[in-house]
Amino acid sequence: MNAQALSNVTAIDSLSRSFQQMTTYNDRKHEVVWCYMHAEPRPCFTPQLLDELNTWRGILAQLASGAGVKYHVVASRVPEIFNLGGDLALFARLAQQRDRAGLLSYGRACIDALHANLVHFGQDLTTISLVQGSALGGGFETALSSDVIIAERGTRMGFPEILFNLFPGMGAYSLLSRKLTPRQAEQMILSGRLYEAEELHTLGLIDMLADPGEGEMAVYEYIKRENRARHGTRALRQVRDRLNPIAYQELLDIVEIWVDTALKLERRDLRMMERLVARQNGLHADAA
Repeated sequence: MNAQALSNVTAIDSLSRSFQQMTTYNDRKHEVVWCYMHAEPRPCFTPQLLDELNTWRGILAQLASGAGVKYHVVASRVPEIFNLGGDLALFARLAQQRDRAGLLSYGRACIDALHANLVHFGQDLTTISLVQGSALGGGFETALSSDVIIAERGTRMGFPEILFNLFPGMGAYSLLSRKLTPRQAEQMILSGRLYEAEELHTLGLIDMLADPGEGEMAVYEYIKRENRARHGTRALRQVRDRLNPIAYQELLDIVEIWVDTALKLERRDLRMMERLVARQNGLHADAA
């Protein structure tokens, strides 16, 4: 085996690994890498999960091409939950302590992971989000950052941040405005309501619906379909990214606004956060 072939084998093997709060699997046959989230103690974007996602983006950026990866899928191994968004317990603590540096560090970690997905990890690959359960706040933002969203019928997505006097600060407005009008984006964010997958599909935010339990099969159906016109499909996305880019600096500027807003939260807002954390704990217990 020559050096190049050995390097490719090493790259392929390195793309299947277990972290503490996520697991990746390289399906060589279909040229797709799966990234399954399973954060603890709640299925949200804990600092540990963010650290692992950002480690993963570096691995993928370095090895995907040599391993022949054409698709990357982000999904969840937590039943009925994709991701519940930001770590509200951490938000509340940092806001109470007026820890601007801590909030900004958390926000940066979020947009580092999201922007990597948004720009295909710097590779010629298609990013897919498979939503098989609730995707709230940052979970919904993560789904929206993929080229393709496949969701099982009955799943719910939305931005509840306005309920505790905040807004989704990791790209929601920018991402929604790519597919909706700015007015529709504002209405969705300010409503605080959860939308079912079928409604979001009608709006054009979800690309493909699947029956419950058939999401992974739908991913492979999509891959088979795209493979018939891969070059044209990806070229069109390049045009979209050229005409309607979302720059990292844009996301960072919005995070700064989010941090400043979080520092203005009042006691009643923090109490609402605490109630939502308790509700998230209940959801996780039910799912487990």
